[in-house]
Amino acid sequence: MTFEHCVRCTICVENCPVYKVEPLFPGPKQSGPDAQRFRLDGEKSVDQWVKYCCQCRRCEVACPYGVQVAEIILKAQLKYGEEHLSPFSSHLFANAYHLEAIGSTLAPLFNRVAALSLTKKAMSLFGISGELDLPAFRFLNLERGRRRKGRGRKVVFFYGCHLNFNRPDIGTGIRDLLVSMGCRVVMPPQTCCGLPALGNGDLDMARKYANKNASVLTSYIDRGFDVVYACTSCGLSLVQDYPGILDVEGGRKIAENTYNVHEYILSLIQQGSVKIPLGILERKIAYHIPCHLRALGIGYPATKLFKLIDGLQVSVLEDHCCGMAGTYGFKKRNQNTAARLGEIASGAIRGLGVDAVVADCGACRMQLEHFTGLPALDPSEIIREALQNSPEHRGKTEKGIVRWWRGIKDARHAARTLPAWPRR
Repeated sequence: MTFEHCVRCTICVENCPVYKVEPLFPGPKQSGPDAQRFRLDGEKSVDQWVKYCCQCRRCEVACPYGVQVAEIILKAQLKYGEEHLSPFSSHLFANAYHLEAIGSTLAPLFNRVAALSLTKKAMSLFGISGELDLPAFRFLNLERGRRRKGRGRKVVFFYGCHLNFNRPDIGTGIRDLLVSMGCRVVMPPQTCCGLPALGNGDLDMARKYANKNASVLTSYIDRGFDVVYACTSCGLSLVQDYPGILDVEGGRKIAENTYNVHEYILSLIQQGSVKIPLGILERKIAYHIPCHLRALGIGYPATKLFKLIDGLQVSVLEDHCCGMAGTYGFKKRNQNTAARLGEIASGAIRGLGVDAVVADCGACRMQLEHFTGLPALDPSEIIREALQNSPEHRGKTEKGIVRWWRGIKDARHAARTLPAWPRR
């Protein structure tokens, strides 16, 4: 739906998190459909306030007429970025993949230097916020790990930058979870989904990333593979932006064959392909719904898996944006907005008396862990913990220990019964 279909009902404004805390942002209706009526081709953009939009896409989810409000604003952001000098931070975060690759290669040194107060002051000069610590990098990332594992149903895991460079432990856990359900998981060479570049005004860079990924993913899809993702922002990019604003070759094919990992696991259960022996897990968690999971329109598949876990108490929080929005919250100009939204989202969690915060998005986890002081987990970590508590898993573990101990005893016995080494 185009801007002409907007009836100015202001429902999008009511659902905009940035409008609530940032007085310089006039809201999605005014900066989207309303302003679009006066934007003319050939005229230089004067819409500097569009840069305050964090592209959470809550406006599009809320719109009763299906107007693509966020896309209208995104195109205005791209136009403004082309016609005006962009800050250094935007260029830096548009190339976040390369920055993270360097951080991973030099992980021990990079992590120590990034934690210094002097480094944070230096970053502030370049427009980077020091409110939130940069995520720690891991040298043994997913690119350097095992790329194929398991047998059975063919799956390509699009893991994204955060799991690759910062939390490869979650990535390998998801891979092993799929393998345990009878999947052959492949993690081919891949690059950034392109969303950071798109959100920082570099359409050409975003298309470059997208075309690289599309050529790889479509080749696997043609061989009968399904594509799964864990990061909801990566998933939104693959499903909506590749066939949409980025218009990459094979974008529609990718969108039609790409699934959220928990949505995929649910489909395996519903088809009867797999039974998950989930044990009792006595925990109380707050499940924060990322804005981009709402925008995907697939519901909240992880919550359906949580219902299968006895003893698990889940409070679903879907009313608030965490304020991080990927690289948005790392910019100095947005740090007050991000912090205020983070406080609002965290305030709703603190009173629940939960053990941990759970979210599908790495940026949400970083933000909420910072403001709540609680451990922030990926949904897959809860599911894997419940699997480890199952009697079947404990039985396998005990049998494995018995086999291991018998192997040691057999080796000792064999060593004692060996003929003596002939002496000279």
